[in-house]
Amino acid sequence: MILDTTHRNNDTSLLINDLVGKPFSFLKTIKMKGTVSKKMVIEESSDNMKDYLNSTFDATYANIELRPLGILVRIIKGITNFTWVIPYYQLVMYKGDYSSLYAQGRFIRFRKDESFENSRSFLHKLMKLKARYESKYDFLNFK
Repeated sequence: MILDTTHRNNDTSLLINDLVGKPFSFLKTIKMKGTVSKKMVIEESSDNMKDYLNSTFDATYANIELRPLGILVRIIKGITNFTWVIPYYQLVMYKGDYSSLYAQGRFIRFRKDESFENSRSFLHKLMKLKARYESKYDFLNFK
């Protein structure tokens, strides 16, 4: 689900909190050494994400915020902000020569540059949180 979060709205905040949980507390954020990534450049996206990105000549930036039950991908398009709400159970990450996030029939791929390299430890933290979330629901054994 992608929401326009340019202006603060209580209904939007409640919806986000219901889907991915409330933000981590201040002390928990310090213990985790941060819950928000640095800005990264979106290099490529699926066709159904094009409306939320800048034109081909302008770079579109995004950052990722961790929540207890998922993530928020905050996309900055000029003066408009969009938030892609992704629960962990819908999130698929690919990491190779680039890093991609897939969910809900959409994807974005981040440019591998200096800002991406600075967010590498954050992405590892994201993968650990997703694995911890999935381990709670690992009661189905397919043998």
